[in-house]
Amino acid sequence: METVTLTHTAALARLGHALSDETRARILLTLREAPAYPSDLADALGVSRQVMSNQLACLRGCGLVEAIPDGRRTWYRLADSHLAPALDDLLQLVVTVDPTCCSPDGCTCS
Repeated sequence: METVTLTHTAALARLGHALSDETRARILLTLREAPAYPSDLADALGVSRQVMSNQLACLRGCGLVEAIPDGRRTWYRLADSHLAPALDDLLQLVVTVDPTCCSPDGCTCS
């Protein structure tokens, strides 16, 4: 068994903080499909560009996404290739724990 270090716990705490906000969670779930520009993410998620900028800054600070310059624009992707499968696993866990908890209309978990 691998020894759990402060680095491990800090990484999990950052992921937990990121997932504690619905918009940040939706950004991470969207970016697991493909990288995107902030304006496209804002449009897709129905939030303002300022909200998107703030949430992407938080996710960058948590080390979960990275900004890639592209001429005058910047696009974002998940910072680690392990993150997309980990998010998929977390989604499966929610479904496994209570498959009736979440629907396209929202989550009713308490």
